[in-house]
Amino acid sequence: MSLADRWPLPDQHDLRDELLAAWDRPGYHDLLHLTEVLERLDRLAVAGADFDATTVGLAAWFHDAVYDGAPDDEERSAQWAERELPPAYADEVARLVRMTVHHSPADDDAAGCALSDADLAILAAPRERYDTYATGVRADFAHVSDADFRAGRRAVLQELAAKTHLFHATTSRELWESAARANLEREINELA
Repeated sequence: MSLADRWPLPDQHDLRDELLAAWDRPGYHDLLHLTEVLERLDRLAVAGADFDATTVGLAAWFHDAVYDGAPDDEERSAQWAERELPPAYADEVARLVRMTVHHSPADDDAAGCALSDADLAILAAPRERYDTYATGVRADFAHVSDADFRAGRRAVLQELAAKTHLFHATTSRELWESAARANLEREINELA
């Protein structure tokens, strides 16, 4: 199935095409990232996670639609969703996109947990894919000096590693927690 075929709103192909164009950029936050998040949402659904696939899928399409490595990327992505999506989805999709700033959904927020976990599951990727991801993140922040990037990246990874759980849903923890912790530890040590 092509990425375009994964778009959940059959009457909104122009919006889909605008989003595909926005995601078609170098760095980590690219079309592959979008594809992987959607695939992970499918995997969570098959494993029994209970969330509205259309709403969370739309949130995945919008969550990094605007990505310049700026502090307001998620906010601009959420505002795009609010402007363009049908009212039945706009507010919830925008809320979910904003939640990805900190990946801190409430425990009873099944949609937020699914999106957050699917987005962060790159941390559990096999070594080669993880290393490509880390290189892509560096490309996303090419405007930041090497020293500042290394310090910032290490701080972000250490903050993640300090959490009791990286993933919110039990299913996600079973799928990804162990591998993600190993990758975080390795990258933190390499950045030291």
